[in-house]
Order: sequence, then C-alpha cells, then structure tokens
Amino acid sequence: MQRKKGKLREYVESFIIAALIALFVRSFFVQAFKIPSSSMEPTLLVGDHLLVNRLSYVIKMPFTDWILYEISKPKRGDVIVFRYPVDKSKDFIKRVIAVEGDEIEIKDKVVYVNGKRIEDSHAFFSDPYVIPANLAPRDNFGPVKVPKDCYFVLGDNRDKSLDSRFWGFVRKEDLVGRAFILYFSWNKNPQKVWEYVRWKRIGMLIK
Repeated sequence: MQRKKGKLREYVESFIIAALIALFVRSFFVQAFKIPSSSMEPTLLVGDHLLVNRLSYVIKMPFTDWILYEISKPKRGDVIVFRYPVDKSKDFIKRVIAVEGDEIEIKDKVVYVNGKRIEDSHAFFSDPYVIPANLAPRDNFGPVKVPKDCYFVLGDNRDKSLDSRFWGFVRKEDLVGRAFILYFSWNKNPQKVWEYVRWKRIGMLIK
C-alpha cells in the first residue's frame, strides 16, 4: 500500500513540475498562436499555427501588465501579437505600419507615413470599391499622429481586417511578442485527403 502511494506521489510531482516549466516558458519565452481569421492573408492563412517570441520587446510580470524590462521596440513591418485593446482576453496579430511619433494617413487605400507613400508589398486588396472617409475609415483615414509608446497596425488583408483604423493604437503594455515561425498549418477545406496539412508552410519564417 505504501508503495502505491509513493508511485502516485511521483506522478503528481512530475505533473506539477512539468506544468510549472510549461507556464514559465509560456510566460517568458515562447507562446503558440493559431490564426482564426483571414485578416492577415495571404501572409498568414486560417489554420496556420505559429510561435511567438515573447522576448522580442518586453518582459512582463506574469499575469500582469507590469513591464519589468524593455528589450526593444517593434519596427515598421514587424508582425506582432498583442492583446486586443477592446477585449484584453483576446490576442490579435497584425503588422506594424507606424510607430510613436509617426503621422499616419490612408488615401484611397494607399498608406502614407510622415507624408510619404510607403512600400506596401504585403498589402492585399480583394474589394476594388473605395469607401469614403465619412462612411468608414477602411480606405481613407487620418492623418493622425501615433502617441508615445504606441503602434499603428494593419492586417495584410486590408479590406477584411479589424485593426488600428477602427479601434486605435496598440499600447506597449499590450504587446505579447513577435511572430517568427510557422510550426504547423491545417487546411480545413482541402480538395484531396493528403492536403489537410499544408506541408510546404511548415517551418516558414514569418516576414
């Protein structure tokens, strides 16, 4: 009887240690993230599974917004994961377009930063119609200046993305990290059975 209790205790202790290690890694180093929507297509597809480097920008006290140390700042073009400002229980992924101090403006779908048209090679448009600024900010926005410790982000799928045009800026304390690699990709609507997994996407670096 004593022997069984000893074995059970070993299993419980092993489980607790494994759980603590996983929590530590997720809190400070790497976090897995799944793409649930088309807002970052064609860069990221629905069903893509990626890893986020939590040490890209800030180190936080676990389960709080308290920043212990700032490692670096997001740069224009970075694909970042952050807590959705409207609902902090959700994580969003978008591309950084402008950083603190920048003036951002969108004219007829064209993005300007500090008065200059930017190279927007990641942008994808599926709707040729241009929405006037008085109806919605999707295609015409600003100009506005990005506040201190904030970032203006857009989805690569510009016509189907809920981003800074609609809810504002990402604050430094809401940063989770930079997305850096795809470790799996699941296709829910394949034409052939063996296409359920997007094999060619596995291991792709996110740019």
